[in-house]
Parts: sequence; C-alpha cells; structure tokens
Amino acid sequence: MTTRDTLFSMVSEPAAETGNRVTIVGVGQVGMACAFSILSQGISNDIVLVDVMEDKVKGEMMDLQHGSLFLKNPKINGSKDYSVTAGSKLCIITAGVRQREGETRLDLVQRNTDVLKFIVPNLIKYSPDTILLVVSNPVDILTYVAWKLSGLPKNRVIGSGTNLDTSRFRFLISQKLGISPTSVHGWIIGEHGDTSVAVWSGVNVAGVRLREINPSIGTDEDPENWKQVHKDVINSAYDVIKLKGYTSWAVGLSVASLASSILKNMNNVHAVSTYVKGHHEIENEVFLSVPAVLGANGISETVQQNLTDEERSHLQDSARLMGTVQDELIF
Repeated sequence: MTTRDTLFSMVSEPAAETGNRVTIVGVGQVGMACAFSILSQGISNDIVLVDVMEDKVKGEMMDLQHGSLFLKNPKINGSKDYSVTAGSKLCIITAGVRQREGETRLDLVQRNTDVLKFIVPNLIKYSPDTILLVVSNPVDILTYVAWKLSGLPKNRVIGSGTNLDTSRFRFLISQKLGISPTSVHGWIIGEHGDTSVAVWSGVNVAGVRLREINPSIGTDEDPENWKQVHKDVINSAYDVIKLKGYTSWAVGLSVASLASSILKNMNNVHAVSTYVKGHHEIENEVFLSVPAVLGANGISETVQQNLTDEERSHLQDSARLMGTVQDELIF
C-alpha cells in the first residue's frame, strides 16, 4: 500500500468540479495581474493559464502553485494545449501584441486580430458554453472580432471596455474633492481609448450632481478646468507605459471585478464593451462601453443613460470611428 492509502480511508467519491473554472490566455504582465487578482480575492479556485510560450506558462503556474497555502487552496493549471481549458465558465483573453510608447490602441488592431483567429476557436472548441471576456487592445474592436469568430450570442462576449477608465475617472475626481473614489459616481462610456465619452451630466456625490453646482463642468468654459480630468483619464495608460513600460495592476483589478460579478451572479453594473447598435441612435454594428448588468449569463441588460445631445453625439462619433476601422479588418 502507498503512503496515501495508509493515511486515508475512502468515505465517498471525490466531489465533482465546482464549475467556476477561469481560463486566462496570455501570461504577460496583464494576464498575470488578472490571475493574481482573481486568486488573491478568492473569486475562483480553479485557474487555467494558457500561452504559446511553454516555459513561461509553466513557470508562472508553478510560482502561483507554490503560494497555494496563502490562498484558498486553488487548483492552478497551465499549458500551451487548449484542452486544459475544457469546461471553463469564463475565458479571459489578454494575449496579443503589447502597446508601444506613443502607439494608439487602434494601431494594434490587425496584428491582434490575427492573434484572436487562433485563440477564440480553440477556446470555444473546449468550452462551448463559456463567456468570453476580451482585455487585449484595441478592446472594443477585438471584442467585435471575438464575437464574429466565436459564434456566441452577444451577451456572452464582453470587452473589459471602460471599466478601468471609469475607475480612473472616479479616482481623479475624488482626488480633487478630497473624498473616497467609492463615494464618487460617474461614468466613462464609448471607446476604451481616445474617443471615450465622459458623462459629466451624471457625475454626482450623494445624489448631488456636480453640474447643478457648476453648470459648465467638463466644458471649455469651466473656470475650474474639470475637463482636464477626462484628458488625464485618456492619457493614463500612455503615462504609465512611458514610466514603467506597460500597464498591469489596475487592469488586473478591473478584470477581477468583472469576473466576480459574472461568477457570483451579482448583477452589478459595470461599464463594459457590448453590442450597441440601436443604442443612443448608433447605426454601426460595433461594440462600445455602456453601463451593463453582469451576471452568470454575461450581460443581461444595459442601462439607458439620459445623455445630453453633446454626449450622445460624441458617442456616435466613437461608434463611426470603430466602424471605419472594422471595415478594414481582414478576417
């Protein structure tokens, strides 16, 4: 008899899988920040890492496994073979070409589209009932690409979108007001990029809209220059990339919040990239961020915000730009 057979007496068959398996494709800085955030917060106890770099994925897997004692005894696996992803409830795609200093997210589009052509069919092959969460940039267009490649319904293909932009927005406003970011309520919608839309008309603290106090907030006529906050949101990633070479931690925390809402069926409202044709008079077949309800089936509903004419116009401009870029994609 083995040591294990001597140590234990069988009482029942091993428990079945719990069904909260999360696959993360790409073990770069962003992918590992996502994995660490999900594991450290106990959002999933079954993580699979996938990457074409076999040694790297094995090393990252082992490094996390060695810390299992300090987590909640998660199951952590990794491979370049997509068969290990079978039965994933959520598949997070972070793989792709990294954004270089001075390069816009849109510049990455064709190179990362080609990457998704390999990844998405393999994920769907082994997890046909999964929810896809796209993080790779340009996230809105790549979410559209993932939807086209996957054959999944729209509600189960989601882009991380402006969830992080909204966090940056609330943080920067909170710094100016001297309060906690969680006490600031405001949204960035549209593209996760240079044409994002700050919904200044809805920014409030304890139900008090800042526009009621300062009617010109967010405009060129604003003496307090709150418009700079939105500019800083747009430039945030560029600033961090310039200083440290990449963004990672805030992205990972943002993705973990989305994963938590999905896996725990929390029905939280997040700004995520979803199919928006028909919303706010958008005519293009594009994915952009609007506030959406996230749960076990992905997106169940979107919130119809009362936008000003200017905000709606900017959102439509963002949609047209996405449509123009998508028209040039080679599938």
